[in-house]
Amino acid sequence: MAQAEYVQESLAGLDPAVGGVDPALPLYATTFVVVDLETTGGAPDGGGITEIGAVKVRGGEQLGVLATLVNPGQPIPPFITVLTGITQAMLVPAPPIEQVLPSFLEFIADAVLVAHNAPYDVGFLKAACAKHGYRWPNPRVLDTAALARRVLTRDEVPNRKLGTLAAYFRTATQPNHRALDDAKATVDVLHGLIGRLGGHRVDTVGDAIEFARAVTPTQRRKRHLAEGLPKVPGVYIFRAADDRPLYVGTSVDIATRVRSYFTAGEKRARISEMLGAAERVEAVECAHSLEAEVRELRLIAAHAPPYNRRSKYPERMVWLKLTDGPYPRLSIVRDLSPTDTAYLGPFTSRRAAELAAAGFHDAVPLRQCTHRLSLRTVTPACALAELGRCPAPCEHKITPEEYDDRAVAPFRTATASDPQPVVDALLARIEVLSVDQRYEEAAVMRSRLAAVLRATVRMQRLAALTGIVELAAARPAARGGWELALVRHGRLAGAGVSPPGVHPRPTLTAIRATAETVSGGHGPVPAATAEESERILSWLERPETRLVEMSSGWSSPVGGAGRFRDLLAKAESGASHQLSTERS
Repeated sequence: MAQAEYVQESLAGLDPAVGGVDPALPLYATTFVVVDLETTGGAPDGGGITEIGAVKVRGGEQLGVLATLVNPGQPIPPFITVLTGITQAMLVPAPPIEQVLPSFLEFIADAVLVAHNAPYDVGFLKAACAKHGYRWPNPRVLDTAALARRVLTRDEVPNRKLGTLAAYFRTATQPNHRALDDAKATVDVLHGLIGRLGGHRVDTVGDAIEFARAVTPTQRRKRHLAEGLPKVPGVYIFRAADDRPLYVGTSVDIATRVRSYFTAGEKRARISEMLGAAERVEAVECAHSLEAEVRELRLIAAHAPPYNRRSKYPERMVWLKLTDGPYPRLSIVRDLSPTDTAYLGPFTSRRAAELAAAGFHDAVPLRQCTHRLSLRTVTPACALAELGRCPAPCEHKITPEEYDDRAVAPFRTATASDPQPVVDALLARIEVLSVDQRYEEAAVMRSRLAAVLRATVRMQRLAALTGIVELAAARPAARGGWELALVRHGRLAGAGVSPPGVHPRPTLTAIRATAETVSGGHGPVPAATAEESERILSWLERPETRLVEMSSGWSSPVGGAGRFRDLLAKAESGASHQLSTERS
């Protein structure tokens, strides 16, 4: 079980904090601890280790050795004794693994752990730490067997066994299934393999770890595109030979993120195709993560890179609005006009808008026909009127005032403030359908309720932010100082970081002086895409963010859609049996 838990690919994140070793450290300056274990041959379960041998080296020089027998607390199978020469009598006076672990963990501190077939050895060590309450330090791990598979061809060695590699590199110590001798042989094998890495442009410990993993020829050929990029927050753009943007992404560390595209952890087919067409990577440095996210959205919207899937076509957003004239109906439109006063959105697709419209049609008697009705002329009624699902305004069976009160007002109220009447009507229908065991119809109604709530919650949340002419906020920066953002009508107008130990006011003043001029407009997203305003909202709503200045108050309706978030979560999770009994 412990062996299955250890997967070398989990070490792909080349974060300098992991194991305390910077992945950019040159191989000649890296401290390696080469380890080998002898075991009873079972699965890693926290015991079973009979011997540990470890050698610490750096730059070809041996720095230390740790070797000890370990009492596994269980009998040794005879075939293990034949293989290793370790007998039960040899292990009786040896310390148990819980007494050995503290010294071993101290020995490997701040070093890269090396082993031949590393998942096996590391699996036993991790299981022992877990069983006896020691924290596994999660060091970077280099597997010489995996590295040999990448460096040596079948013409050079028939297999990648330690004995075969030791013979090929003519190691000073021959492996003999004793931990220390095998570790010493692995040291010489490691040095021999490192000597072969220069021809593959592998110079750092991070490159060596990734090189040992299965990367595609395209990734190996194009990995130079990740060189020279800054380790700062920002946006990166993969560009083709004709300078077309192929893919746009964002990261708090551009260099590390771009490097990950050339590792075995990157398995997406479309990204592999993109790397084949990419010729360079452009970096756009940003003040902090929020600015990077916003710039990414704007670049994707402006260029529609072929290998980006999200946020490419913000112009495809649609709205649900009430038409003008007598007996208004719901209409799906691309844009809002200044005369539109009752609307809902934006929706990411026409289908989402149609689902919300169906929810309103189930809850209130809005007409669904597309005819242009007149207060003077009668129009023949449709089947919905005959079924009792429409008050037949076409035949003047309902006055404009009554229609407005029963059908139009609930939509206006639901979108602007309180959707309670619409929610109650839909919940009542779900309850009736559930009682009648018409569960499929109830599920459809539940989806429509979720669409209505999702849209109203989103729009009211956006409108609360975009109605503020200017808002300044600050968040503590990871390295000290403050991340600053200036938001105007829900659009990021300026960003910066104040230095540590310096009052942020002068930086905020400079940001305001150079910030983008943003004019207000009509609707809940007058100056930016809904996605940009939502990214800003997420940043503002973090517990550590501080509101510095606002031109006006930031508020939402007391009886607004936000109070139905729990109900929305249940509707989205499909908990129809709970919906039928709840009223919020």
